[in-house]
Amino acid sequence: MAVWPLPFPLRKDEKNGPCTLTDLTMDDDDVPSLSAETFAALQEFYSEQQKRQEIINKLEADQKLNENIIFEENWQLSQFWYNESTIQSFVRVINKVVPNGGKVALISCPTLFVPTKRHVGDRITVSLLEYDRRFEVHAPNFIFYDYNSPDKLPPGLEKTYDLVVADPPFLSEECITKTSETINLLAKDKVVVCTGAVMKDHVEKLLGLSLCEFQPQHRNNLANEFSCYSNFDFDNMLK
Repeated sequence: MAVWPLPFPLRKDEKNGPCTLTDLTMDDDDVPSLSAETFAALQEFYSEQQKRQEIINKLEADQKLNENIIFEENWQLSQFWYNESTIQSFVRVINKVVPNGGKVALISCPTLFVPTKRHVGDRITVSLLEYDRRFEVHAPNFIFYDYNSPDKLPPGLEKTYDLVVADPPFLSEECITKTSETINLLAKDKVVVCTGAVMKDHVEKLLGLSLCEFQPQHRNNLANEFSCYSNFDFDNMLK
């Protein structure tokens, strides 16, 4: 059985419990060593710890350097980040329409969270509903969200948000329909949806929103034309 010298003191493995003497073998020089299986488990554990610390470091750097993008896009999740101008436009509108002590929900638009939270501070509550667990670093403001389960939300959120901003991840009738169910559950007043222009009829039918002049832009130019829809005068709020 292959063994390796122990590179660090034995510690409790949060995933597999504490390491025990049964996990150790002794080499010819009586130096404690780990079995291949246990060593691999420890490697995985410390790798995860390192990744979590890297995320925290990025978040801290973001706060210090005033940068808004802390993670790379994951195209498999259909992630396409807004450019800085679009982000600041949303922040301006959010700050204007949400009252003191109010709440805004950001659905599937995670790059709006940091700049919004930075701008509004504790004046309003900002909730991020997102599938990508990398953004769990924003807990307790992070709420795991899968549009396939549109009503699977923490209790007590129904009709509590003064503004809901949503950017459904996929340009499909199923995705906009299920995301709309979530929006209707959360929103007590204003709604903004950013999605492809091809989804216009669905957005109008499902949510009663109107097309805005404002067009969201992305860091990486997309082939699909994107549009913004709202149930209030979004464009006027940008002035």
